Amino acid sequence: MIEVKSNIVEVHIFKYVNGELEFLLLKRSDKEIYPGVWQMVTGSINKHEKAYDTALRELKEETAITPQKLWVVPQVNSFYSHHSNQIIMVPVFAALADADAPVKLSEEHVEYRWVKRDEAVKLLAWQGQRRAVETICDYFLNELSLLNFVRIK
Repeated sequence: MIEVKSNIVEVHIFKYVNGELEFLLLKRSDKEIYPGVWQMVTGSINKHEKAYDTALRELKEETAITPQKLWVVPQVNSFYSHHSNQIIMVPVFAALADADAPVKLSEEHVEYRWVKRDEAVKLLAWQGQRRAVETICDYFLNELSLLNFVRIK
C-alpha cells in the first residue's frame, strides 16, 4: 500500500519590478539530489512544525530573506517517491521580498537569478512548480477574484 505524506514545502519568492513579477530561482549544488536543477526554496517540515513556519525558516536558511508578506497558494503539488513508496503532497507558498533584498545562498545552492515569469517557467523542471508561477502571476498581476490566497500573518 502507498502512504500519502506531506513533509516538504515549496516557497516562491517574488518581487515587483516595473509592474512585473520577478521570481528568485536557486541552482542546486552538485552535492545535493537533483544537482544543477533550478528551483524555488524548498525544505523539510520538522516534527511539530507548521508548514508555513517551515516556509519562513527555509527562506531564512536558504536565502537570508525575510519576506514582507507570505501567502498560501491555493495549490498543492505532489510526486511519487520510489525510495519510500510514498506520494508526497507539497504545500505551496508565495513570499513577497523587498525589491532590493540581498540574497545569501546556503551550501545547498551555487547560484541564483531573479527572473520573469516566462524564464521561470522555462527553467523550472516540474510542471507543478511552473503552474505555481503562473498561478502567482495571475493572482498578483491579473487580480483573479476566483483564487483565494490566504495571507499568513
